[in-house]
Amino acid sequence: MNNLIGKYNVPAPRYTSYPTVPYWDETVPQQEKWKAMCEETFLHSNVTEGISLYIHLPFCESLCTYCGCNTRITVNHNVEVPYIAAVLKEWAMYVELFDSVPRIKEIHLGGGTPTFFKPQQLARLIESILSTSVLCEDAELSFEGHPNNTTEEHLRTLYNLGFRRVSLGIQDFDPKVQHIINRMQSFEAVKKCTELAREIGYTSINYDLIYGLPLQTAQGINDTIAKVIALRPDRIAFYSYAHVPWIKPGQRKFTEADLPSGEAKRALYEMGRERFEEVGYIEIGMDHFALSNDKLVIAESRSELHRNFMGYTTSHTQLLVGLGVSSISDSWNGFIQNEKKVEDYYKRIEKGEFPFFKGHCLSQEDLYIRQHILNLMCKSETSWKAEAHNFDSLYEGLERLEEMESDGLVVINDGSLSVTPKGKPFLRNVCMAFDAKLWSKQPKAQLFSAAV
Repeated sequence: MNNLIGKYNVPAPRYTSYPTVPYWDETVPQQEKWKAMCEETFLHSNVTEGISLYIHLPFCESLCTYCGCNTRITVNHNVEVPYIAAVLKEWAMYVELFDSVPRIKEIHLGGGTPTFFKPQQLARLIESILSTSVLCEDAELSFEGHPNNTTEEHLRTLYNLGFRRVSLGIQDFDPKVQHIINRMQSFEAVKKCTELAREIGYTSINYDLIYGLPLQTAQGINDTIAKVIALRPDRIAFYSYAHVPWIKPGQRKFTEADLPSGEAKRALYEMGRERFEEVGYIEIGMDHFALSNDKLVIAESRSELHRNFMGYTTSHTQLLVGLGVSSISDSWNGFIQNEKKVEDYYKRIEKGEFPFFKGHCLSQEDLYIRQHILNLMCKSETSWKAEAHNFDSLYEGLERLEEMESDGLVVINDGSLSVTPKGKPFLRNVCMAFDAKLWSKQPKAQLFSAAV
């Protein structure tokens, strides 16, 4: 395994989309073009599927130095009112665009720190959105919370609005690691928040953990996992730390010398996987675990697992509307990202414009590759029909995988490809073989974190 890690531990995208954001068209699609794509997708999917909403709430009171998200650090809570007002104006533009009342299948509040906002402001946000839409019967509402500031009022307010899933950012319980990444929260705080959420009625609690952080050790991860198992969350996201200091300067607080190496880093994941599986968790896709009765497990067993900018989900909607600064929307045949700076976002909203920053219209080849990569990320396999029209990029990708097949990481048959258990750690590499955009325009500088 060590030789394989050394061989394949190269920069690779995480494939929450295809094409990946660095390879989107440099020019933003005209507002009218995006509106047309959005309207078309809404027209043929709102009744049958509904739509998904991702709302980005970027504010944090302190900078977590490991973080790769788009954030704004402030202790001034006066920012809450104008930001919620801007998001609601953006939502009103979409409602005006649609030809009927939107049916919401999924809402996720991400950040930043959503629980930076007072419960009353979050209630104002959700109540206003729901006043111009309807929730599907099986809608899933979730939010991300910081264990230190997710209060009982937050939990009760959002529960009363229909939220049943909460994701708590843990990362690591080791005090040395918490200090260097500036993410301090005690086991007691996490335990209190978890027990309170269960008492209120939340049916799904997720913990975010990260392996490969600075100063992380096998003993430290082992202790963290023991604490996690004691609280038994329904889901666990066990992410690989993405070291991209050229994008996120906060990561320069530490250097590569502070990070576990490729082999040592992967060993941390394998330790975690074994411990989780011993107590009944099932590995889902890449970097995710869930208890056997969880909807993610059921969806994967039925080949219904989906992946989008919010990660793995059981809700497959063709239209994902992203609200707020830096949010990404997906109409299946196109992507659009909002302005990344809060001030720029406000200016566009005040003008009555959609606050687009960058976008991409998917070609037929893009859609073809996207489906194969989605199949691999969700099912660890994909297939094609020899008699159907296949793009050259498929066969070029298969050629790139010949060495991985020789190494026992994939199995290529006539019309199908599957990733072996041995190849699971290299899933991003397998997907990258089909990434026509990446291969046609090799980056001159590093864009992505290491694959393993």
